[in-house]
Amino acid sequence: MPTEQKLKTGLIWYRNDLRTEDLESLAEASKHHEKVLAVYCFDPRHYQMTCWGFEKTGKFRAQFLLETISQLRQNLEKLHISLLIYQEKPEEVLSRLVENYDISTIYYQKEWTSEEREVEDTLKAKLKNVSFRSYYQQFLYHPEDIPFEINKIPKIFTEFRKACEKKSEVRQLIPRPDPKPASNLLNETTEIPDLNSLGLQNFEPDPRSAFPFKGGENEAKKRISDYFWQSKNLAKYKQTRNGLLGTDYSSKLSAWLANGSISPRQIYHEVKKFEKGETKNQSTYWLIFELIWRDFFKYVSLKHGNAIFRLGGILEKDPRWNQEEEDFKRWVAGETSEDFVNANMKELAATGFMSNRGRQNVNSFLAKELHHDWRKGAAYFENVLIDYDVHSNWGNWMYNSGVGNDPRDRKFNIKSQAERYDPDGEYQELWLKN
Repeated sequence: MPTEQKLKTGLIWYRNDLRTEDLESLAEASKHHEKVLAVYCFDPRHYQMTCWGFEKTGKFRAQFLLETISQLRQNLEKLHISLLIYQEKPEEVLSRLVENYDISTIYYQKEWTSEEREVEDTLKAKLKNVSFRSYYQQFLYHPEDIPFEINKIPKIFTEFRKACEKKSEVRQLIPRPDPKPASNLLNETTEIPDLNSLGLQNFEPDPRSAFPFKGGENEAKKRISDYFWQSKNLAKYKQTRNGLLGTDYSSKLSAWLANGSISPRQIYHEVKKFEKGETKNQSTYWLIFELIWRDFFKYVSLKHGNAIFRLGGILEKDPRWNQEEEDFKRWVAGETSEDFVNANMKELAATGFMSNRGRQNVNSFLAKELHHDWRKGAAYFENVLIDYDVHSNWGNWMYNSGVGNDPRDRKFNIKSQAERYDPDGEYQELWLKN
C-alpha cells in the first residue's frame, strides 16, 4: 500500500460513545479519510478495586457493555469499518495501532474527568506526530450553544434550565456516514472478552428485574420504538415516572445514554416527532426536562472538576461524617431499620438497577440518617449500576447529601415516601420476601 494512502488513515477511539448515528467523531473521520478503523479498549483499570473496596465496574454494567460492543462492531462492519477490541490500556494499544496502520489522526469524544484526561495526556505525550480531534457529543445542549460561560454555570438547576430553554437550541442530528469501500475492512480481527476474562462472574438475570434489556445501539432504538410508538407510554411518563415495579413506569433509557449507545439529541428529536404525530403534553415535556437535568450535572462536573468527588462536594462543606463500617455494610446488604430502603438495596444488588425514587431515598438515608460518608455510597453505585454515568451519579449523590446543587438541602422522610410510592407494600414484598 502506498505511503500516501496510509497517511490518510483515521482512527476512531471509542469510549462512552458506542453508536454509529449522531456521532461527530465517526462522521468527521469518515469525511476526511479514505481509510478508517475503530478501536475499543476494555481498560484493565476499569475492572480493578477502587480505594472504596469495590470493583470499579461490576458484572451488570460489564454484561451490558459486552452486548453493546458486539452490536457496535456489527453496525460498523455495515459501514465497512473494522472495530478492533483489546483488553489493554488505551495508551499502549493506540500507540501500537498508530505505528502499524500509519494513522494520522485520532477522533474521540471529549471527556474532562481526571482519569480520562490522564489517559489522553499520556497519549498526546507519546504520539506527538498525530493529530487529536475531540468532540462534545454527549450533551443535549452543546457547550458552544448554552448562554453561560462554563465557569459561570448556575448552582441552581431551574436557572440553568430556563436559560437554556429560552436561549439555546438543540442541534440537528448528525447522520450515519455512508459506507466505506469494502476493501476498508481489515483482515485482522480481535475477540470480544467475556465476563470471566474481565475478572467477573457469570450470572443469570433476575426475573423480577425492572431492567431486563440488552445493551447496544439497536436495542436503544427498539426501546424508544416500544415506549414511544407501540405502547404510547411516553404520553403518561410524568404520572408513572416515580413507579417502582415493572419495565414501563419510566423510559429506562439511562443505561444506553450512559455508554453512548444513544445520544440525548436522538431522544429529544424523537420526542418532538411524537409530539407532532401523537400528543404533546406535560409528560412529553418531562422526558426532555430529565434530559436537561442530565446535561446540568455534566456541566456541574465540567465547571467544578474533581470537587464532585470530594467529601465536602462543590459546597466545600465540612460536616462530621460517620465512618462506622457496620452501618455501611447493613445499608449495602439491605439490613437497615427501614424496609423501603432495604427493598431498594436488594433490588440493586440483584439486578444492577433501581428506580429514581429509590435512589433518592437510599442516598438520603445513608447521608442524612446515618450521616455516613456519601462517597462510599456513590462508589458502590459505580460498581453495581447498569446505567452508571460519572456525572449524574456523583452529581446526584452530592445533591441528595447536602453538598451539591440542592438549595433546600432536603431530607427524605423514608416512611412517608414508602406510604406514598408503595402504599400496598407490593414493591417491598417483592424484594423482601424469602
